[in-house]
Amino acid sequence: MPVWCCRCSLAGHFRSYSGPETEGQLLNSFVQYFGDSLGRKIKRMPLIEETVLPGDSLLTLPVVIIGNGPSGICLSYLLSGYRPYLSPEAIHPNPILHTKLEEARHLSIVDQDLEYLSEGLEGRSSNPVAVLFDTLLHPDADFGYDYPPVLHWKLEQHHYIPHIVLGKGPPGGAWHSMEGSMLTISFGDWMELPGLTFKEWAASKRRNIKSDRVMPEEIARYYKHYVKVMGLQKNFRDNVYITSVSRLYRGKDDEDRSQINENISTQHLEVEDEQKSLIKRNWEVRGYQRATDGSHVPFCLFAENVALATGSFDSPGRLQVEGEDFPFVLHSMSDFGAAISKGKLRGKADPVLIVGAGLTAADAVLCAYNNNIPVIHVFRRRVTDTSLIFKQLPKKLYPEYHKVYHMMCTQSHTVDSNLHPAYTSFPEHNVLSFKPEMKCVLQSASGLKKILKFSVALVLIGSHPNLFFLKDQGHSIGHHSNQPITCKGNPIEIDPYTYECTKEANLFALGPLVGDNFVRFLKGGALGIARCLSIRQKKKHELIEGGDGGGDGVP
Repeated sequence: MPVWCCRCSLAGHFRSYSGPETEGQLLNSFVQYFGDSLGRKIKRMPLIEETVLPGDSLLTLPVVIIGNGPSGICLSYLLSGYRPYLSPEAIHPNPILHTKLEEARHLSIVDQDLEYLSEGLEGRSSNPVAVLFDTLLHPDADFGYDYPPVLHWKLEQHHYIPHIVLGKGPPGGAWHSMEGSMLTISFGDWMELPGLTFKEWAASKRRNIKSDRVMPEEIARYYKHYVKVMGLQKNFRDNVYITSVSRLYRGKDDEDRSQINENISTQHLEVEDEQKSLIKRNWEVRGYQRATDGSHVPFCLFAENVALATGSFDSPGRLQVEGEDFPFVLHSMSDFGAAISKGKLRGKADPVLIVGAGLTAADAVLCAYNNNIPVIHVFRRRVTDTSLIFKQLPKKLYPEYHKVYHMMCTQSHTVDSNLHPAYTSFPEHNVLSFKPEMKCVLQSASGLKKILKFSVALVLIGSHPNLFFLKDQGHSIGHHSNQPITCKGNPIEIDPYTYECTKEANLFALGPLVGDNFVRFLKGGALGIARCLSIRQKKKHELIEGGDGGGDGVP
């Protein structure tokens, strides 16, 4: 199948479209994008065949961002030229940090030494720049204070770095598909992005926000509006699905790095030898956009840098036990909610089996409880385990979750007891298998087995990012090589100040992929990447202006 790709030089490269509809809105939007952002006079987007080599005169984008959730949005905001400065009247409550900020008040934070600024800071992220940016936006938030940010923002368009953000749905990512009946775990102002407070947005939309915690659907609307009001729309493309991100070829400095996807032919190597003085096309990004009629419009992009901002909600965690693929074993709240709304569980005598001890499992318990559906709740940990999330939530702010935790502790199953009528917990139990007659085999910590009958099972044990578009699903770029990427156990290994993958040059990652699951901390990743790319762009300009280099990329 022919695919389209961006070019600097159009002459002699046109191909026939398979039909008048295959160009679609995606091609037109990219034509306008490149015309507006890069100053090129492009009238039509040509196609290339799958076999075209990177030796052709192809346009290379400086940055392609995969994922349009809050991570991708915030990175686009900074790459668009928005710069944070210390506010004239601001005094940070940390005197040491404030002294450092005063030393370079005339410089934006992007242009300062992030390692120096973040030294000595502590917070709820293992990434120092995330802690730094969070304390600048929410000073002493973990101590219960509601201090205003010490930063103000300026749009400096000369700092704009051409980029594009590719997402499956509208800006906001997974927030548009989260269950709408539950409140967010974080306060509304912790979910906001730089330059527009959540309260300002709510007031402008006449939203009646009754508490500090808000519905996921409100957050999703805020993110979508943010992209529009900040003028970022030209950088975003929706309904885009990535199928492959592959490394094209490498320089000598990359030879010792582990590989993501490298299909280098002899011809590719010859091209590299001929173009040593040119800017490298480090990555080839392939995928398709889903049109309104359901058809797929394939595309191919070339990028100097790729930023992974896909989040962690792609693949639900699985128990990997016998019978887990039966249709009555669900793995998402949305499927469970659909079953309830369609009346599939109405009048069922057998309880719902919920597996997991996190907040999503607690949401499912509340959902079933509020719909008068009896619950069997199975989890591996002890109820006294200090690592349970309920132990970290203040009772006054999260009463609904503490209600679930109270039931977990007081309505647990014992050897001699029957099931409670509304809810029964099975602490320190594992699921061994699911049977076709809607039965589940459990095993306790002591080895005792028990068979329970249920109406539907719901496995909610977390989710993992799906990096299938990388070679070996990205297993080689984690802290533990050759293991799946997970947000807690095996995040992508990055440089702590640039967020560049330590095992792949010109590949960046931020957000849950590097362990920052909360919106308030993922913004630090955008800051680190923006600073790194800004420095490299400046060096590239100096080389070009000095006559020492050139290329087919975007200066």
